[in-house]
Amino acid sequence: MSEALLPIRIVVADNGSFRDLTLRLPPAAVERHERLIDAIREDPEITASIFVDSRRLVAAWILSDSDVDGNGTTG
Repeated sequence: MSEALLPIRIVVADNGSFRDLTLRLPPAAVERHERLIDAIREDPEITASIFVDSRRLVAAWILSDSDVDGNGTTG
């Protein structure tokens, strides 16, 4: 059985405005880095599955259980 993915919220700059996105990342990949933002930018397991323009990445944090509903979406 695979481990549950961590819900991560990122904020990116987009033509003068900001957009927030929710990602699901493997906990082992996140734990290999001191900072979450480094994991998103550098971890091969993460970069193989998603592309985030690091020049536009403003913030990233792990969502708590209260931030995610039973369907895995944020509210």
